[in-house]
Amino acid sequence: MAEVQDQFEIKFRLTDGSDIGPKSFPAAASVATLKESILSQWPKEKENGPRTVKDVKIISAGRILENSRTLGECRSPLCDVPGGVTTMHVLVQAPPSDKGKKLSKGRKQNKCGCGIL
Repeated sequence: MAEVQDQFEIKFRLTDGSDIGPKSFPAAASVATLKESILSQWPKEKENGPRTVKDVKIISAGRILENSRTLGECRSPLCDVPGGVTTMHVLVQAPPSDKGKKLSKGRKQNKCGCGIL
């Protein structure tokens, strides 16, 4: 039977292809803890960086990770490679826009409230 890891080496891939990390995290670390680490290590020169943990989405093995879950609960078979570094993708959620703002020219409002061309 495979031995369960209690430490994970993780690097975070940003949307522009740059990375934060790798850094070691215990299996008991929460996803919210990972997001706090991303916030503290976010490159200062990048525009539109996250302001809070709620602005960050982490994707691992095709799933968006929930803040209340631990790394151990979220691990996939891909994370069980001894000595390997797991890459997790980071998305920054855009701040909510004012609902009263008009859509840009050339866009119409559809029934679901989304702008369409």
